[in-house]
Amino acid sequence: MSSATSPAAPGAARPAARRSRDWRRTFDRFGDGALYGVCALAVAIAVGALALSAYQVFDHASPAISKFGLGFLTSAEWQPNFDVYGAGTLLYGTLVSSFFALLIGGPIAISIGLYLSLLAPKGVRGVVSPLVEMLAAIPSVILGFWGLILLAPFVQQHVEPFLHDNFGFIPLFGAPQTTGASVFTASLILTIMVIPIIASISRDLFLAVPRDVQDGASALGATRWEVVRGIVLPTTAPGVIAASLLGLGRALGEAIAVSQLIGAGEKIDVSLFETGDTLAARIANQFPGAITEMHKASLYYCAAILLAIVLASNLGAQWIGRRFDYRRMAE
Repeated sequence: MSSATSPAAPGAARPAARRSRDWRRTFDRFGDGALYGVCALAVAIAVGALALSAYQVFDHASPAISKFGLGFLTSAEWQPNFDVYGAGTLLYGTLVSSFFALLIGGPIAISIGLYLSLLAPKGVRGVVSPLVEMLAAIPSVILGFWGLILLAPFVQQHVEPFLHDNFGFIPLFGAPQTTGASVFTASLILTIMVIPIIASISRDLFLAVPRDVQDGASALGATRWEVVRGIVLPTTAPGVIAASLLGLGRALGEAIAVSQLIGAGEKIDVSLFETGDTLAARIANQFPGAITEMHKASLYYCAAILLAIVLASNLGAQWIGRRFDYRRMAE
């Protein structure tokens, strides 16, 4: 009996093993489908939320779009009592303050990323990296209060007079204001906001550059600067551009801190030391107390302009990244 039953044991185990493999294969196929479905649903929710937001903004802005047309972009008139509106001053303040914030903050942030990824000792990196990232977590209203109490008086008493005395022949650095509230001060507070975003992303990009490639260049006699200039920056340029434009998006959409420091000016002035206003700040300040339907529609029109600017900057970043990759492959 034992000799008759013992050969059957391996044969009986094979169907069980086959069933186990089939069950595992079926479960894996189900997992693949579930993963695809969850990811596709997440993308659909994101795209749907963006499309719905854009539709609501443009739909509520349609009365102002029909009445003012593209002239809304160039007109500096904003008189709610007469239902006359124009976003020229706001558009100018938005672009100028964000541009100078990126112009000042971009090189600083990239330098921080290079230092933390390539130059800093591990002990310093472990302390400084979280501190840089914590800047992005500070609420904008806190930065606005800090700027109002400390930064604006310092700028008004020291920075603006210095720039005016030494570079006053440049129209950008005209006569300083007496309060410190200006487009220049708002640009500085925006600079603080964009630095942690660009620095953190740039640091991760620089750390992703293969160490063997850098060591090989150093072994051939390249200096640290030549490694950064010839390998690290060209390799990560598309990502750094995308990080910079992500920081630009933060600057374009900031409302609370800017409204506290820019001065709510009503005219376009070349001097950075004059007061101004931005699209986001005007929306935040006036939307809750909009006095007419046209006033509210005009604020929605400002939101539509801001949305279009951010979309254009993102598309521009993708185009630049593709062009850069194409040139690098051609070389």
